[in-house]
Amino acid sequence: MNPRLRIGSLRLRKSERLLRKILTAKGAKGIAKKEMENIRILGVDTSLRSSGVAVLEVKGQQMRALAYGRIHNKSKVKHSECLAAIHREIDSLIEEFSPDEVAIEGAFFAKNAKTAMILGQARGAVLALSALRSLPVYEYSPKTVKRAVVGVGSAQKDQVAKMVMRLLGLAEQPQEDAADALAIAICHAHQRGVPEVLRSKPV
Repeated sequence: MNPRLRIGSLRLRKSERLLRKILTAKGAKGIAKKEMENIRILGVDTSLRSSGVAVLEVKGQQMRALAYGRIHNKSKVKHSECLAAIHREIDSLIEEFSPDEVAIEGAFFAKNAKTAMILGQARGAVLALSALRSLPVYEYSPKTVKRAVVGVGSAQKDQVAKMVMRLLGLAEQPQEDAADALAIAICHAHQRGVPEVLRSKPV
C-alpha cells in the first residue's frame, strides 16, 4: 500500500464551539487548551481484505489529511498473511507519521459468526500493534462516525465519502475504505471539542 498524500482543512462544528461558551470559565479554559495542542490521529477501518487507513493532523481547530489509502489483500492470500500485511503496513504508517492516537471502528453485530471472527482478528492486529507502540486506541460505532461526518447515522458509504471529500477539501473522492478511515479520524477529532467527561475512553 502506498497512501496518497492529500491536503485539506476542516473547522470543528459550530455546536462544539457553542458548547464551550456555556461551560464554566475553568472548564472552557481547559478544553480550549486541549484544542490548541497539535495532534496526529491514525484512523483505521479494519477489514481482512481491505482495511482503510488515514492520518489526520489537527492544529487547533484546523485539520488536514496527511495520508490515506487502503491495505488490499487479495482473496487468495492466507488469513495469517493478511494479518501480517495489516500489521506491517500500519506499523510503517506509524513510523512515518508518528501519530499520537489511534481511532478505529467499534465491533458491530454480525449475523455470520465467521465474518465476526475474521473482523475480530483484523481488529486484534491493530489493537496489539497500537499497544506495542504505546498508542491509545479509541473506538466508535459506525452510526457515531456517520453522525459526526454526515449528520445522519444511517448515511450510505458514498454519502460519507462525498462529505469527507468536501470537508477536507480533497481533490477527488477517496476510495470508500479510505474514506471510512478518514471519517473515523474526523469523528475522533470532534470528540476533543467536548467536555472530557463525555469523551470516549481508550480501549
